[in-house]
Amino acid sequence: MNSSLPKIAIVGYGSMGREIEKAAIRRGFKVTDIFEIDNPIDERQKYNFDVAIDFTFPDSVIENIRKLSILRKNIVIGTTGWDAHTEEIKKYVKAHDIGLVYGSNFSVGMQMFFRIVEQTSKLLDKIENYDVSVHEIHHTRKKDSPSGTAKSLAEIILKNVNRKKKILEETVHGSIAPDMLHVTSSRVGEVTGTHTIMLDSDADSIELIHRAKNRSGFAHGALLATEWIQGKKGFHDFKDVMSDLWNKV
Repeated sequence: MNSSLPKIAIVGYGSMGREIEKAAIRRGFKVTDIFEIDNPIDERQKYNFDVAIDFTFPDSVIENIRKLSILRKNIVIGTTGWDAHTEEIKKYVKAHDIGLVYGSNFSVGMQMFFRIVEQTSKLLDKIENYDVSVHEIHHTRKKDSPSGTAKSLAEIILKNVNRKKKILEETVHGSIAPDMLHVTSSRVGEVTGTHTIMLDSDADSIELIHRAKNRSGFAHGALLATEWIQGKKGFHDFKDVMSDLWNKV
């Protein structure tokens, strides 16, 4: 074990939890606790970990954050679908003086894809005859739809393409206004995650695709965030972590 690395707890022992455990051990982290349904976090107990990594479900993550905040433990949140509770979570972080990193996608490759889409969107804003859409595909067990990553991609486009005014997530049975950005989803089999940005004009089509091959990229990013948040305070986006790391290169 590397004594300079934070001791970690894994919250949620599904596919991602097990992937994080394997990656953590491989990199020299000490995993002191694993919390799941049969072994929940108890805010009255004393634990020996420094940072907790949560990959659970939208309906349980808020309570997990509340308990971890009371324990004054820093947190990395890979769970998505809790956007409506952002202000509540910020209050927990501030009240208990902890550090928290959240992200719609902890893949380093996806963070690069975000930047590619940002630059493409700025070009698209200057070329009127291209339309744009977002489509994502995930496995059938995924709870939220569209994915948090798809929403992040849509927000990047909306910010940079002035003619797009509103995100449309619903299934449409008719025409779509030109100022709508359509975000669609499919759920099939065991797909880890595929996100496609499609640009279309009368002359041609362009597709930008990020395809996750497995969960190892998410685990790697979560551990980068775990190292980064050790000893820090406040509410941070994973983009802050990557910007900090890229600025050091």
